[in-house]
Amino acid sequence: MRLNRLDLNLLVALDALLTECSITRAATRIHLSQPATSGALSRLREYFGDELLVRIGSEMRPTPLGESLANPVRNILMQIQATVEGGLEFDAQNSDRRFGFLMSDYASTSVMPKVVQHLAHVAPGIRIEFFMATDHPAQELEKGNVDFLLMPEHVISPEHPSEKLFEEEFVCLLCKDHPLTQKSFTLDALQTLKQVVVRFGSNRDMTQDQYIIRQDFGLDLPTDIICSTFNATPQYLPGTHRGAIVYRRLAEEWCRFLPLKILKLPIDLPRISWLLQWHQYRDLDPGIQWMRSALKKIVKD
Repeated sequence: MRLNRLDLNLLVALDALLTECSITRAATRIHLSQPATSGALSRLREYFGDELLVRIGSEMRPTPLGESLANPVRNILMQIQATVEGGLEFDAQNSDRRFGFLMSDYASTSVMPKVVQHLAHVAPGIRIEFFMATDHPAQELEKGNVDFLLMPEHVISPEHPSEKLFEEEFVCLLCKDHPLTQKSFTLDALQTLKQVVVRFGSNRDMTQDQYIIRQDFGLDLPTDIICSTFNATPQYLPGTHRGAIVYRRLAEEWCRFLPLKILKLPIDLPRISWLLQWHQYRDLDPGIQWMRSALKKIVKD
């Protein structure tokens, strides 16, 4: 199909090229040969009268025009996909559709195993791909790289629809032989307890409990070890006098396998809402709607 002399198939190539900034990676993304993708770039350059992508050193970078086209082209393609898929029925029992979820390792450990077990019975052909949280999770949703974000409420973008799945609370996790497990866990004890903490991404962002403790309670707890994932935390607690403030569901899971004990915190941290988010253009997608419903049912059960 052509619109104003532009072959609309070239928009798919343009989206891949501007996303990947590489002819080779773009070719892989859209399942074309490298020469065919290079030819598509040549036709796009001729149509727009602009290089669109230029080589700077060993890398390719979009020109100002190319950069300005990236989001509109991506949105157009997502609207087309949503329009087409919105008119189709979703047969979960026979579907082999892939769903991408971006989340922290907390959600992939405490929530998604139950989801996968459920899907194995009701939708055995569905494929799930997990992506680790990034510094800018909403961008992955907007690029179409993932179908869902499963994140705390403060991370969720206001630009796309979302719904609350569940709440979590924080507890303190210690070695089961820690002296604090034998006496009252006071605020003074918390302030002297060396912590194993998590910091995320290239910015080394604090987790929400760390931020609340520092900003709302004015406490600066001593930090002994900094990890990059939640699941790296428990191995640094057995046989030590360290502690970690973690989500209850994770703490309960770890206590099944390690000599650890859960203590109630001496400060009242708020419960954290976890939300599921999807792209606004996919709101009427039957597959997205089915998966949302399945997740809500599993979490409720």
